[in-house]
Amino acid sequence: MSDKTTWRMRALGVAAGVGVTALVLAGCSTTPPATEETGNTADAAVTIAEVNEFTGTNSNSDNGNLDINGKVNYLTRAGFYYVSDTYEVVPDESFGKMEIVSEDPLQVKYTLNDGLEWSDGEPITTDDLIFGWAATSGVFDDATLDPETGEPTSGTKYFAYAGSTEGVKTSTIKDVADDKLSLTLEYDTPFVDWNIIGLIDQPVHVVAEKAGVDQAELIDTILTSPRGDAAAPAPVNETLKAAADFWNSGFDMTSLPDDPSLYLSSGPWIIDSWEPTQSMTLKLNDKYTGDLKPQFSEMVIRFIGDAQAQVTALQNGEVDVIAPQASGDTLTALQAIDGVEVLQGDALNYDHLDLTFAGPFAEKNVREAFLKTIPRQQLVDTLIKPVNPEAEVLNSNLFIPAQKPYKDAVAANGSDAYADVDIEGAKELLAGATPTIRLMYNINNPNRVAAFEAIQASASQAGFVIEDVGREDWSAQLGSDIYDAVIFGWISPGVGNGTIPQIFASFGGSNFNKYANDTVDEIARTIPQTLDTDKIDEMTIEADTELFSDAYGLPLFQGPGLEAHTDRVSGITFMGNQTGVFWNFWEWTVAG
Repeated sequence: MSDKTTWRMRALGVAAGVGVTALVLAGCSTTPPATEETGNTADAAVTIAEVNEFTGTNSNSDNGNLDINGKVNYLTRAGFYYVSDTYEVVPDESFGKMEIVSEDPLQVKYTLNDGLEWSDGEPITTDDLIFGWAATSGVFDDATLDPETGEPTSGTKYFAYAGSTEGVKTSTIKDVADDKLSLTLEYDTPFVDWNIIGLIDQPVHVVAEKAGVDQAELIDTILTSPRGDAAAPAPVNETLKAAADFWNSGFDMTSLPDDPSLYLSSGPWIIDSWEPTQSMTLKLNDKYTGDLKPQFSEMVIRFIGDAQAQVTALQNGEVDVIAPQASGDTLTALQAIDGVEVLQGDALNYDHLDLTFAGPFAEKNVREAFLKTIPRQQLVDTLIKPVNPEAEVLNSNLFIPAQKPYKDAVAANGSDAYADVDIEGAKELLAGATPTIRLMYNINNPNRVAAFEAIQASASQAGFVIEDVGREDWSAQLGSDIYDAVIFGWISPGVGNGTIPQIFASFGGSNFNKYANDTVDEIARTIPQTLDTDKIDEMTIEADTELFSDAYGLPLFQGPGLEAHTDRVSGITFMGNQTGVFWNFWEWTVAG
């Protein structure tokens, strides 16, 4: 199932955490219900420890683009495909079909199966797909954004979508069937990632009601309104604006709302209860008719940020599955527990240091000086090598070492300027200045705390004054003016080509530091229309080079993946991307 219209990079609260999209199964047989012969039990609960606290049911929005929110959506939303542990896009024909019906122009037809319902009994129709397209395509935006603040100086930005709209925003909806079960998306240009545009997002009947607009009027507005044009902004479309305003923040929450329409499900699971900071319980959704049939009746997600606390909970039988932040101590502790299977692999996440392009870092020489003080090798040696002895400093913002273009990127991108700590070089660039740098990070993440302390100690030798602005709600502050530099992580879905448009383009939904580079922007616009993978690699290396040239920040290290589960649960396999341990929950079996 997938409530995502595109798979995007997700912000991580931990170096080894995982994020999520929604999930769907197709093209595979379902596992039979538990029976006495199999020794499994359908009337059972599985408890999983997660690091981050849930913050809302819209993981597509700027506010909600956090790994744990996406995981819950993965469990509670249905869609046209899912991504396997080999990073293949697998269609789920128990939800519907998504197929190319024309290559020139590119046309993709979406056909929903008849009888699909949201958990409140309302049908899932093309109205939901049309709204999902509007919310995540950026097609109606006509705003010109202030490069310093990111706020519109003219025109209107409607939906605060966290992902990239490049490619999708050239599309048009056509041929909506009278039975509301099929439509066609036509693109003006080729689009390399057409197969991960799932369209299904939030239930449109809920958005319309909460926004105070008529659903039919909203759909008609979406289908008949012209595309936005920043060169000739139109008056605000009040119907669309009302829906967007609710979508942007109406699904954010700090506790389970009294109104169940704010957490509807179309997938196999539905949120049943939530004790903030403690746990969330999901139960089976009796309206779900797809192939993704869990073999147990209850899933409990416990929010345990500390890795050792997760290990202790596993050892004590309080949880069945954990995915803690990987460290040598954690791995050693897990390997000493009887009846526990430890899973390791390469995660698709990386930690990085980003600099804002304002305040003290408005000056390039100050950015360069600060980056020369970052003890990246020390961080790898102390935090990562105890888990992965082969770990190296990450020297690309856009590739990881397992990807073929990584070596070519490193040879070309200029990362060697920051290969070693260079305090004298930093002092020379500062020329006696002692800038104060406010450094933000997650205070509940031991790796981030250690990184902050190491950076503070090193940078102070060059004359920097490092102010500690670490906090629990770091993700909510991304893009704000309370910090000058930030340490956090991105995790990739393993499919798609949206990273540059999403994070590094001046118009990107996750460009938190207001970075702007004309070359990178042009690459961000061109990649979605490029079908030649070699050319995509070439452009990506060029963008990587621009980032280092501009002293954007520094990649630190790729996080190692670590999961563990008791022998009570079987069928769990390692997955290094956003879905993490949850990716194949329908294959899990539980011992009686």
